[in-house]
Amino acid sequence: MDRTLLLNTTFEPLSVLDWRKAVILLYLGKVEVVREYDREIRGVSLSIKLPAVIRLLGYVRNNNHSNAKFSRKNIFLRDDYTCQYCGEKLDPKYLTCDHIVPKSRGGITEWSNIVTSCTRCNLRKGDKLPDEVDMYPRKRPTRPNGFYMLMLHVGVRVFPEHWKDYIFMRD
Repeated sequence: MDRTLLLNTTFEPLSVLDWRKAVILLYLGKVEVVREYDREIRGVSLSIKLPAVIRLLGYVRNNNHSNAKFSRKNIFLRDDYTCQYCGEKLDPKYLTCDHIVPKSRGGITEWSNIVTSCTRCNLRKGDKLPDEVDMYPRKRPTRPNGFYMLMLHVGVRVFPEHWKDYIFMRD
């Protein structure tokens, strides 16, 4: 399943496309190829290298990548479906969202105060602060980049080497 990174004219990552869609955009003259994979695509009268990174020839206004939508599913994606207390990776039906600082203690519902938790750890922590039960999240929760969330939604967890110069990720 080869995918192609789509860049804006400014080289900002916009999306990830199936290679077929990338070839169609190339054929229609809407994009230019920036990087190619070694693999070739062969047609009856044409042979081209599979596009790894393409860039739009016309600018597209895009505000979607600055903010990731706050949702249960996105919390689970950000935390890789892993309990942030015990480290166990689970099916979503066995996971909950835990307030690090409980709402009963003044905690708010936002990216930096919510982590993925298994039901067992969530019950054990209850409405206590991490210091009170010696339970600390494995990673500091932060608001993820919208493009990063897009990558997770389309199933891209490891980026191809050809993309590395165009994707700016933070941990």
